[in-house]
Amino acid sequence: MGVGWWCLGFGVGSSIIGVVIAPDWMEDPVEVDVSRRCEVCEVLVGLGDVEVLEAVEREGEPLVVRVRLRGRPVCRGCGGGVWSKGWRDVGLVDLPVFGRRVCLVWRKRRWRCPDAGCGVGSFTDRADWIAPVRGRLTCRAGRWATEQVGRLGRTVAGVAGDLGCGWHTIDGETIRWGEALLDADQERVGAVDALGLDETLFQRRGQWNARMWMTSAVDTRKGQLIDVFPGKDAKSAAEWLLEQPGWWREGVQWAVLDLSGAYKAAYNQALPQAVQVADPFHVVGVANRCLTQTRRRVQEETLGHRGRKADPLFRVRNLLTLAAEKLDHDGHQKLQGLLDAGDPRGEVRLAWHAKETTRQIYKTTHPGDADAFVRRLAQELQDESCPPEVNRLGRTLQTWRPQIVAWHHARVSNASTEAINNLIKRIKRIAFGFRNFHNYRTRALLYAGKPNWNLLPTLTPP
Repeated sequence: MGVGWWCLGFGVGSSIIGVVIAPDWMEDPVEVDVSRRCEVCEVLVGLGDVEVLEAVEREGEPLVVRVRLRGRPVCRGCGGGVWSKGWRDVGLVDLPVFGRRVCLVWRKRRWRCPDAGCGVGSFTDRADWIAPVRGRLTCRAGRWATEQVGRLGRTVAGVAGDLGCGWHTIDGETIRWGEALLDADQERVGAVDALGLDETLFQRRGQWNARMWMTSAVDTRKGQLIDVFPGKDAKSAAEWLLEQPGWWREGVQWAVLDLSGAYKAAYNQALPQAVQVADPFHVVGVANRCLTQTRRRVQEETLGHRGRKADPLFRVRNLLTLAAEKLDHDGHQKLQGLLDAGDPRGEVRLAWHAKETTRQIYKTTHPGDADAFVRRLAQELQDESCPPEVNRLGRTLQTWRPQIVAWHHARVSNASTEAINNLIKRIKRIAFGFRNFHNYRTRALLYAGKPNWNLLPTLTPP
């Protein structure tokens, strides 16, 4: 038993549009009132106060639906009657319907005011609920494409394939609607208690693949991307901060950074009242790099080459960077044995203890105890008996001691900033990179900036 549906008598104007809509298993098809044929088509098209003139479907091509505004407008200047000056058809990409791609052809009529003293002259039909001025997509298609690309992170090519149009059409309309949403959402960024800055690579340019960097500003409490701006130096960061409203800057209590001297200088200049907080992950990362550099140097000095598969220090490299509490009995035995075999002067062992002691900073709960601990540790690591890499670690802890201890007051980190950077990189990966920073910024804010998407149905881009 088939479930086919059939509709007879589709026409235009005064001719019959629909007579029968029924499954093939029904004995007596139900007739549709001919007087309501236009209403049925207009409801299916769903564009409000328009007349459906025709619908044409050709094999292998999108369904073409031709519409025009109902009624005759009045003059926008004097309010009097107007004369017709003809029309022109404007093709717009619309949302697919019943599995078919759709091209909406809007028959825009031109009108002229007969009053010579009016000054309006001629004008064309305009309906913001159908499509914005100079738009290439209908409003509903533009909003859908913007949400697919901006909110869900789909590729522009994939959305263009769904709508049956070109890549540049979807890219341009997505940026246009996305900018309108970001501009309209004035409450997207409110007061920020903890601000985090971190850099990420934007692109490589030129013959020598010069790296172009950008900085992301993140509300680390909410995990929300506030903005992205070019550069990772102190000047660009300070300029961006100083461009923000004064009340907003005054509300920033904690300024999180990753041991970057550039961001530290920017905070000192633009947010002098904020307490700077060093990210714990990067502090421990400095200790791990100290350990790795010590291991590599000892490897070169003792064996005269870089690490090889059978070398003791190369075999122990992963155990060295693993947290001590995660090593089982066999792991400890292997670590001690390989260090005995490949570290004759005990320098790597000392660097490992320095790394583990640095990790203890964040197991201290009281800020005063943490301050005393960091001060004493920095001093001991700078002893002449320690390897030069460990001395360097001690000087780093001494330089950043206030920022390291501030974490015990604030308990905020750059974890949210790193997570947001991962979302930004995802947008760049699915786009196979960006050349235009403005478009990159818009796409990043739509995906990770948490705009109010409920505003999108109420907007029409200029």
